[in-house]
Amino acid sequence: MRRVPTQFIAALGNPTSSSSDAGAEQWGIWRVDPGPRGVYVQDFRRNPSLGKNGNSKMKAGWEFDPNDFWIEEFGRVMEKPDFPVSPGRYMVTGGRKVTTLLTVDPPDGRGRQAWRLEEGTLYDVTHLPCRSARYFPKPGQEGKRSPADANWNDFPVRPGADMPSVKGCDKQDYAVLFVVAVEK
Repeated sequence: MRRVPTQFIAALGNPTSSSSDAGAEQWGIWRVDPGPRGVYVQDFRRNPSLGKNGNSKMKAGWEFDPNDFWIEEFGRVMEKPDFPVSPGRYMVTGGRKVTTLLTVDPPDGRGRQAWRLEEGTLYDVTHLPCRSARYFPKPGQEGKRSPADANWNDFPVRPGADMPSVKGCDKQDYAVLFVVAVEK
């Protein structure tokens, strides 16, 4: 294994009982911490043109997509992670008791990727204070919704709690795993 600056996996699965499953093709990875590169939801409220009409490039250089955006626990809109997580082996932790090996298999014939932890469950390697969710405008709301529709009073989000809703959007909550080493 080769140590790396901390990377972050956005993972789906049953956190309390899963130590292996399929579905890693729906997982993403941030190779740099997306939080500090983010833009607060209140900035979208203060500047209604932010993220619209060719104004989608954020100061940190990433592109905002109004039809598929991510918000973290402090109310910062983040760049999308890279999808899917590449097949391989990752040393992951939630920064608590368990640090273990995560194996992500190559896609099968249907494009599904299996994953498995050498020890513990997805909950054990989830960093509970980190929260993230992916937001999609509901049908008919495309182009009409933005992070400005989030309630600033819902932030910060309590460790382990669900991310807040955003008016007119569906959301998918993700667990956040720290990657501290990758297979050479």
